[in-house]
Amino acid sequence: MSNDSILRTHNLSKQYKKRWAVKNLNLEVHRGDVFGFLGPNGAGKSTTIRMLLSLIKPATGEVELFGHRLHTDRARALRSVGGIVEKPDFYLYLSARKNLELIGALNGGTTKARIQEVLGLVGLKDRGSDKVKTYSHGMKQRLGIAQALLSDPELVILDEPTNGLDPQGMKEVRQLIQHLSQDRKKTIFLSSHLLNEIELVATRMAIINRGELVVQGSVQELLAKGDNYVVIEGSPATSIRKVLKSQRRIVQRFTERGGAFEVRMDFKNIPALNVALVRGEVKVGALIPKRSLEQYFLSLTDGQTSDR
Repeated sequence: MSNDSILRTHNLSKQYKKRWAVKNLNLEVHRGDVFGFLGPNGAGKSTTIRMLLSLIKPATGEVELFGHRLHTDRARALRSVGGIVEKPDFYLYLSARKNLELIGALNGGTTKARIQEVLGLVGLKDRGSDKVKTYSHGMKQRLGIAQALLSDPELVILDEPTNGLDPQGMKEVRQLIQHLSQDRKKTIFLSSHLLNEIELVATRMAIINRGELVVQGSVQELLAKGDNYVVIEGSPATSIRKVLKSQRRIVQRFTERGGAFEVRMDFKNIPALNVALVRGEVKVGALIPKRSLEQYFLSLTDGQTSDR
Protein backbone atom coordinates (compact mmCIF):
# COMPACT_ATOMS: atom_id res chain seq x y z
CA MET A 1 0.00 0.00 0.00
CA SER A 2 1.36 3.42 -0.98
CA ASN A 3 1.69 6.17 1.63
CA ASP A 4 -1.25 7.94 -0.01
CA SER A 5 -3.61 4.95 0.15
CA ILE A 6 -5.32 4.18 3.44
CA LEU A 7 -7.93 1.69 2.20
CA ARG A 8 -7.56 -0.96 -0.46
CA THR A 9 -9.52 -4.07 -1.32
CA HIS A 10 -7.97 -6.98 -3.21
CA ASN A 11 -10.44 -9.09 -5.23
CA LEU A 12 -12.95 -8.72 -2.39
CA SER A 13 -15.90 -11.09 -2.84
CA LYS A 14 -18.98 -12.23 -0.93
CA GLN A 15 -21.30 -15.02 -2.01
CA TYR A 16 -24.76 -15.89 -0.69
CA LYS A 17 -25.61 -19.40 -1.87
CA LYS A 18 -25.15 -19.18 -5.65
CA ARG A 19 -25.36 -15.39 -5.90
CA TRP A 20 -22.29 -13.17 -5.80
CA ALA A 21 -23.24 -10.02 -3.83
CA VAL A 22 -19.73 -8.65 -4.38
CA LYS A 23 -17.22 -10.11 -6.82
CA ASN A 24 -13.51 -9.37 -7.25
CA LEU A 25 -13.84 -5.80 -6.01
CA ASN A 26 -10.67 -3.68 -6.09
CA LEU A 27 -11.03 -0.26 -4.49
CA GLU A 28 -8.42 2.29 -3.47
CA VAL A 29 -9.13 5.26 -1.19
CA HIS A 30 -6.48 7.96 -0.75
CA ARG A 31 -5.79 9.98 2.36
CA GLY A 32 -7.97 13.12 2.31
CA ASP A 33 -10.51 11.74 -0.16
CA VAL A 34 -14.22 12.19 0.01
CA PHE A 35 -14.74 8.90 -1.79
CA GLY A 36 -18.17 8.41 -3.36
CA PHE A 37 -19.32 4.79 -3.58
CA LEU A 38 -22.19 4.60 -6.08
CA GLY A 39 -24.40 1.79 -7.27
CA PRO A 40 -28.06 0.93 -7.93
CA ASN A 41 -30.33 -1.29 -5.86
CA GLY A 42 -28.66 -4.59 -5.00
CA ALA A 43 -25.29 -3.50 -6.34
CA GLY A 44 -23.46 -4.67 -3.20
CA LYS A 45 -22.63 -1.35 -1.50
CA SER A 46 -23.84 -2.22 2.00
CA THR A 47 -22.33 -5.70 1.76
CA THR A 48 -18.99 -4.13 0.85
CA ILE A 49 -19.16 -1.72 3.78
CA ARG A 50 -19.95 -4.55 6.19
CA MET A 51 -16.82 -6.32 4.98
CA LEU A 52 -14.74 -3.13 5.32
CA LEU A 53 -15.88 -2.82 8.94
CA SER A 54 -15.36 -6.54 9.64
CA LEU A 55 -19.05 -7.09 10.36
CA ILE A 56 -19.12 -9.99 7.89
CA LYS A 57 -16.33 -12.07 6.44
CA PRO A 58 -15.57 -12.11 2.71
CA ALA A 59 -15.72 -15.35 0.78
CA THR A 60 -12.44 -14.48 -0.91
CA GLY A 61 -10.10 -11.52 -1.15
CA GLU A 62 -8.99 -9.15 1.57
CA VAL A 63 -9.15 -5.60 2.95
CA GLU A 64 -6.18 -3.42 3.85
CA LEU A 65 -6.65 -0.46 6.19
CA PHE A 66 -3.70 1.81 6.97
CA GLY A 67 -1.37 -0.91 5.73
CA HIS A 68 -2.82 -3.63 7.99
CA ARG A 69 -4.62 -6.69 6.65
CA LEU A 70 -8.07 -6.80 8.20
CA HIS A 71 -8.42 -10.56 8.57
CA THR A 72 -5.04 -11.04 10.30
CA ASP A 73 -4.65 -7.73 12.18
CA ARG A 74 -8.20 -6.59 12.85
CA ALA A 75 -7.59 -4.40 15.92
CA ARG A 76 -4.80 -2.35 14.32
CA ALA A 77 -6.60 -2.14 10.96
CA LEU A 78 -9.78 -0.71 12.52
CA ARG A 79 -8.10 1.47 15.14
CA SER A 80 -8.49 4.65 13.06
CA VAL A 81 -11.84 3.79 11.44
CA GLY A 82 -15.36 4.83 12.39
CA GLY A 83 -18.56 4.12 10.52
CA ILE A 84 -22.29 3.56 10.32
CA VAL A 85 -24.10 1.00 8.18
CA GLU A 86 -27.57 1.78 6.84
CA LYS A 87 -29.93 3.14 9.54
CA PRO A 88 -28.21 3.87 12.90
CA ASP A 89 -30.03 2.35 15.91
CA PHE A 90 -30.21 3.84 19.38
CA TYR A 91 -32.03 3.35 22.69
CA LEU A 92 -34.95 5.68 22.02
CA TYR A 93 -35.83 6.13 25.69
CA LEU A 94 -32.33 7.40 26.53
CA SER A 95 -30.78 10.75 25.72
CA ALA A 96 -28.34 11.22 22.86
CA ARG A 97 -25.57 11.85 25.39
CA LYS A 98 -26.34 8.63 27.31
CA ASN A 99 -26.44 6.63 24.07
CA LEU A 100 -22.98 7.91 23.15
CA GLU A 101 -21.69 7.11 26.66
CA LEU A 102 -22.85 3.50 26.29
CA ILE A 103 -21.35 3.18 22.81
CA GLY A 104 -18.11 4.69 24.02
CA ALA A 105 -17.99 2.25 26.96
CA LEU A 106 -18.13 -0.67 24.53
CA ASN A 107 -14.95 0.65 22.92
CA GLY A 108 -12.92 1.28 26.07
CA GLY A 109 -14.67 4.41 27.29
CA THR A 110 -14.83 8.01 26.20
CA THR A 111 -14.81 11.34 28.01
CA LYS A 112 -17.76 13.65 28.58
CA ALA A 113 -15.77 16.37 26.82
CA ARG A 114 -15.42 14.21 23.70
CA ILE A 115 -19.15 13.44 23.71
CA GLN A 116 -19.90 17.16 23.92
CA GLU A 117 -17.44 17.81 21.10
CA VAL A 118 -19.00 15.32 18.68
CA LEU A 119 -22.52 16.49 19.54
CA GLY A 120 -21.35 19.99 18.70
CA LEU A 121 -19.79 18.81 15.45
CA VAL A 122 -23.10 17.38 14.22
CA GLY A 123 -25.21 20.28 15.49
CA LEU A 124 -26.85 18.47 18.42
CA LYS A 125 -25.08 20.06 21.38
CA ASP A 126 -28.23 21.81 22.59
CA ARG A 127 -30.31 18.63 22.22
CA GLY A 128 -27.88 16.19 23.82
CA SER A 129 -29.98 15.76 26.96
CA ASP A 130 -33.18 15.04 25.02
CA LYS A 131 -34.43 11.49 24.52
CA VAL A 132 -33.70 10.13 21.07
CA LYS A 133 -37.40 9.29 20.58
CA THR A 134 -38.02 13.06 20.28
CA TYR A 135 -35.52 13.37 17.42
CA SER A 136 -36.42 13.83 13.77
CA HIS A 137 -35.07 11.41 11.19
CA GLY A 138 -32.40 13.90 10.20
CA MET A 139 -31.28 14.35 13.80
CA LYS A 140 -30.98 10.58 14.22
CA GLN A 141 -28.83 10.45 11.09
CA ARG A 142 -26.55 13.14 12.51
CA LEU A 143 -26.40 11.31 15.83
CA GLY A 144 -25.27 8.26 13.87
CA ILE A 145 -22.43 10.30 12.41
CA ALA A 146 -21.58 11.51 15.94
CA GLN A 147 -21.34 7.85 16.96
CA ALA A 148 -18.93 7.18 14.10
CA LEU A 149 -16.78 10.14 15.20
CA LEU A 150 -16.50 9.21 18.89
CA SER A 151 -13.03 7.68 18.63
CA ASP A 152 -11.78 10.58 16.46
CA PRO A 153 -11.09 8.26 13.50
CA GLU A 154 -9.04 9.27 10.48
CA LEU A 155 -11.31 7.31 8.12
CA VAL A 156 -15.10 7.70 8.43
CA ILE A 157 -17.30 5.23 6.52
CA LEU A 158 -20.89 6.39 6.00
CA ASP A 159 -23.56 4.22 4.39
CA GLU A 160 -26.34 6.34 2.80
CA PRO A 161 -26.19 9.14 5.44
CA THR A 162 -28.77 11.28 3.58
CA ASN A 163 -31.23 8.44 2.98
CA GLY A 164 -34.80 9.56 3.64
CA LEU A 165 -33.89 13.16 4.49
CA ASP A 166 -35.68 16.25 3.23
CA PRO A 167 -33.66 18.80 1.18
CA GLN A 168 -32.69 20.80 4.29
CA GLY A 169 -31.52 17.67 6.10
CA MET A 170 -29.50 16.60 3.06
CA LYS A 171 -27.87 20.03 2.93
CA GLU A 172 -26.94 19.84 6.63
CA VAL A 173 -25.34 16.40 6.23
CA ARG A 174 -23.51 17.55 3.09
CA GLN A 175 -22.13 20.58 4.93
CA LEU A 176 -21.07 18.33 7.81
CA ILE A 177 -19.19 16.01 5.44
CA GLN A 178 -17.45 18.99 3.86
CA HIS A 179 -16.50 20.31 7.31
CA LEU A 180 -15.11 16.94 8.39
CA SER A 181 -13.08 16.69 5.21
CA GLN A 182 -11.81 20.23 4.85
CA ASP A 183 -11.52 21.45 8.45
CA ARG A 184 -11.06 18.21 10.40
CA LYS A 185 -8.91 16.52 7.73
CA LYS A 186 -10.94 13.30 7.79
CA THR A 187 -11.02 10.86 4.91
CA ILE A 188 -14.66 10.05 4.08
CA PHE A 189 -15.95 6.89 2.38
CA LEU A 190 -19.49 7.83 1.35
CA SER A 191 -21.98 5.31 0.00
CA SER A 192 -24.88 6.88 -1.88
CA HIS A 193 -27.26 6.45 -4.79
CA LEU A 194 -27.77 10.22 -5.05
CA LEU A 195 -25.65 11.29 -8.00
CA ASN A 196 -26.04 14.99 -7.34
CA GLU A 197 -24.80 14.59 -3.75
CA ILE A 198 -21.67 12.80 -4.95
CA GLU A 199 -21.01 15.48 -7.56
CA LEU A 200 -21.24 18.15 -4.86
CA VAL A 201 -18.99 16.62 -2.19
CA ALA A 202 -16.81 13.82 -3.58
CA THR A 203 -13.26 14.12 -4.88
CA ARG A 204 -12.94 10.51 -6.09
CA MET A 205 -15.53 7.83 -6.67
CA ALA A 206 -16.29 4.30 -7.78
CA ILE A 207 -19.40 2.87 -9.43
CA ILE A 208 -20.35 -0.77 -8.87
CA ASN A 209 -23.09 -2.78 -10.53
CA ARG A 210 -24.18 -6.32 -9.65
CA GLY A 211 -21.31 -6.59 -7.21
CA GLU A 212 -18.56 -5.71 -9.67
CA LEU A 213 -16.51 -2.56 -10.11
CA VAL A 214 -17.49 -0.68 -13.26
CA VAL A 215 -15.31 2.43 -13.04
CA GLN A 216 -13.13 4.25 -10.51
CA GLY A 217 -11.35 7.61 -10.60
CA SER A 218 -11.55 11.30 -9.77
CA VAL A 219 -14.97 12.92 -10.00
CA GLN A 220 -13.67 15.48 -12.48
CA GLU A 221 -12.35 12.74 -14.77
CA LEU A 222 -15.67 10.92 -14.68
CA LEU A 223 -17.68 14.11 -15.11
CA ALA A 224 -15.75 14.72 -18.32
CA LYS A 225 -17.23 11.42 -19.57
CA GLY A 226 -20.70 12.39 -18.46
CA ASP A 227 -23.55 14.23 -20.14
CA ASN A 228 -22.59 17.84 -20.92
CA TYR A 229 -25.31 20.40 -21.57
CA VAL A 230 -25.86 24.15 -21.59
CA VAL A 231 -28.86 25.83 -19.97
CA ILE A 232 -30.15 28.83 -21.94
CA GLU A 233 -32.19 31.42 -20.11
CA GLY A 234 -33.66 34.11 -22.33
CA SER A 235 -36.57 35.25 -24.49
CA PRO A 236 -38.52 34.99 -26.67
CA ALA A 237 -38.79 31.21 -26.63
CA THR A 238 -39.87 31.06 -30.28
CA SER A 239 -36.63 32.75 -31.39
CA ILE A 240 -34.52 30.43 -29.22
CA ARG A 241 -36.17 27.38 -30.80
CA LYS A 242 -35.56 28.78 -34.29
CA VAL A 243 -31.86 29.43 -33.59
CA LEU A 244 -31.30 26.01 -32.03
CA LYS A 245 -32.92 24.25 -34.99
CA SER A 246 -30.65 26.20 -37.34
CA GLN A 247 -27.48 25.26 -35.42
CA ARG A 248 -27.50 21.50 -35.92
CA ARG A 249 -23.75 21.63 -36.61
CA ILE A 250 -23.07 22.41 -32.94
CA VAL A 251 -26.39 21.51 -31.21
CA GLN A 252 -26.81 17.77 -30.70
CA ARG A 253 -30.32 18.04 -29.23
CA PHE A 254 -32.31 20.28 -26.93
CA THR A 255 -35.24 20.11 -24.54
CA GLU A 256 -37.38 22.74 -22.82
CA ARG A 257 -37.64 22.52 -19.05
CA GLY A 258 -39.17 25.04 -16.65
CA GLY A 259 -39.00 27.96 -19.06
CA ALA A 260 -35.34 27.31 -19.94
CA PHE A 261 -33.67 25.28 -22.69
CA GLU A 262 -31.23 22.42 -22.03
CA VAL A 263 -28.89 22.02 -24.99
CA ARG A 264 -26.62 18.98 -25.43
CA MET A 265 -23.44 20.28 -27.05
CA ASP A 266 -19.67 20.57 -26.73
CA PHE A 267 -18.73 23.36 -24.33
CA LYS A 268 -16.16 24.74 -26.78
CA ASN A 269 -19.05 25.83 -29.03
CA ILE A 270 -20.75 28.02 -26.40
CA PRO A 271 -19.32 31.31 -27.86
CA ALA A 272 -20.61 30.40 -31.33
CA LEU A 273 -24.04 29.58 -29.92
CA ASN A 274 -24.14 32.90 -28.07
CA VAL A 275 -23.36 34.78 -31.30
CA ALA A 276 -26.13 32.89 -33.12
CA LEU A 277 -28.65 33.67 -30.38
CA VAL A 278 -27.84 37.39 -30.41
CA ARG A 279 -28.07 37.50 -34.21
CA GLY A 280 -31.42 35.73 -33.90
CA GLU A 281 -32.65 38.61 -31.74
CA VAL A 282 -32.73 36.57 -28.55
CA LYS A 283 -32.39 38.44 -25.28
CA VAL A 284 -29.88 36.12 -23.60
CA GLY A 285 -30.17 36.10 -19.82
CA ALA A 286 -27.63 33.34 -19.19
CA LEU A 287 -25.72 30.49 -20.81
CA ILE A 288 -24.88 28.04 -18.04
CA PRO A 289 -22.63 25.02 -18.75
CA LYS A 290 -23.61 21.90 -16.78
CA ARG A 291 -22.00 18.52 -16.35
CA SER A 292 -23.98 15.53 -15.12
CA LEU A 293 -23.00 12.02 -14.06
CA GLU A 294 -26.55 10.79 -14.58
CA GLN A 295 -26.40 9.62 -18.18
CA TYR A 296 -22.92 8.18 -17.69
CA PHE A 297 -24.12 6.35 -14.58
CA LEU A 298 -27.19 5.00 -16.38
CA SER A 299 -25.10 3.76 -19.26
CA LEU A 300 -22.90 1.81 -16.84
CA THR A 301 -25.64 0.35 -14.66
CA ASP A 302 -28.30 -0.79 -17.12
CA GLY A 303 -30.44 2.25 -16.37
CA GLN A 304 -30.90 1.52 -12.65
CA THR A 305 -30.93 4.58 -10.40
CA SER A 306 -32.48 3.70 -7.04
CA ASP A 307 -31.05 1.98 -4.01
CA ARG A 308 -32.32 0.93 -0.63
